[in-house]
Amino acid sequence: MVAMPDSSPGSPLPEGGTVRPITRWGADVMHRVQEPVTEFDEALETLVADMVATMYAAEGVGLAACQIGVDRQVFVFDCPDETGTSYRGVVCNPVVYLPEGKERRLDDDDEGCLSYPGAFVPCPRPDFAEVVGQGLDGSAVRHSGTGLLARCLQHESDHCHGTVFGDRLPRRAFKKLQKQHDAAAAEFPEGWPATAPPAESALVHD
Repeated sequence: MVAMPDSSPGSPLPEGGTVRPITRWGADVMHRVQEPVTEFDEALETLVADMVATMYAAEGVGLAACQIGVDRQVFVFDCPDETGTSYRGVVCNPVVYLPEGKERRLDDDDEGCLSYPGAFVPCPRPDFAEVVGQGLDGSAVRHSGTGLLARCLQHESDHCHGTVFGDRLPRRAFKKLQKQHDAAAAEFPEGWPATAPPAESALVHD
C-alpha cells in the first residue's frame, strides 16, 4: 500500500457553502450504496462546501452527501478524538479498516444521526478506525483516530455504503431511539437546518 498522509488537525474545509435541508432516514438515497466519486471538479467543491455549511449549521461533527440528498460517496468531518484534539477532513470513496483479533475493543458510547435528529442510544463500535480514500482534489488521504473520531469515521463511511446506524441496533435499542426521535420532532421541522436554527440538542455524530 502506498504511504499516505495521516489526519491533520489543521486540514482545511471548504467555506462559503449554502446550508441545505438534511435528508431523513426513510428516503431511498439513505439506504443504498452511493455512487463513487469519479470527477474531482468544481461541482464536487460546491457540493462539499454545502455539506460543510450544513454540518456546522446543524452542530454536527460529520456529514455524508446522501444526508443532503446527493448520491455520492463523500463525507466531511470536524470531530475530536479521545484526547479532545479536533480533526477535519474530506473523504471520497472511503474504505474503512478496523482492528481485528486481540486488537479489537468495542466502545459502547451513545450515537446519534443528523438524519434522525434528537435521539441517542449506545451503539457498540471498535474504539479505533482508519479510513482511506481520496481528498477533494482526488489525491490519496488517510484518516485514523480513537474515541468519537473513530465512531464518526465509521458512521460516515457507513452512510456512503447505504447503512444508517439504526441498522446496527438490536430491536429494543431501535425502539428507544425511535421514541426519542418522535418526542423531539418539533425541534427539527421539515427543512432543518436550512429553515430553522439548530436545537441545543443537535450535536450528533453525523
